[in-house]
Amino acid sequence: MATQPSSSPGDIRERCTSCDAETLHEVQVEIRTESSKEENAEFSREPYRVSTCLSCGRESVQRMNNA
Repeated sequence: MATQPSSSPGDIRERCTSCDAETLHEVQVEIRTESSKEENAEFSREPYRVSTCLSCGRESVQRMNNA
């Protein structure tokens, strides 16, 4: 992941496989629930890195905690 000064705090230049080029991406960290069962939902929340290409809109998601 390349880091360069960007146009706004959440935008980073990264390689986009759809565009086949280095493009600006909006990057966020989201807490997502992994369990489909409501009684266990509070125990299955994990952080995910969500990167969206600002050129084509392709989103890539990566789980940050692989414990």
